[in-house]
Amino acid sequence: MARRDHYHEPNAPEANSLRVAVSAFILDEAGRLLMIRRTDNDRYAIPGGGQEFGESVAQAVVREVEEETGLTVDVTGFIGIFSDPDYVIEYDDGEVRQEFSLCFRARPLSGDLRTSSESKEVLWVEPAKLDGLNIHPAIRLRIDRGFDGSDQPFYT
Repeated sequence: MARRDHYHEPNAPEANSLRVAVSAFILDEAGRLLMIRRTDNDRYAIPGGGQEFGESVAQAVVREVEEETGLTVDVTGFIGIFSDPDYVIEYDDGEVRQEFSLCFRARPLSGDLRTSSESKEVLWVEPAKLDGLNIHPAIRLRIDRGFDGSDQPFYT
């Protein structure tokens, strides 16, 4: 399913749904960030997706990371709540979702990097090289908050 992200756009469509989503900020031992290149919008992002019935948000993080990257992770901390109503995601089926994403820190435990139906590329990125990637500003905010090292959760 194709999607279009609208961020602080005056002519963006109005949201008609809200769903709990999670994302994961994962660094390797060298300090590189785990990124995926999404199949639905061709942008780079940290792994994540929607919470499913019957799972906790931590379980959703572990499942989404494994599905999109092939890695098993351990959730180690909480970065924040990202719920800016001026960020909506428009899908080609008519859904327009207001962002509501919980971003967590996680550490890799095992597995080998691989792509999936949601990720056409999976890679470890040095922080200095992030500016060269096509990253949506809403995702970049999560990344920047992850790197700032604050022990206080962020929220919008």
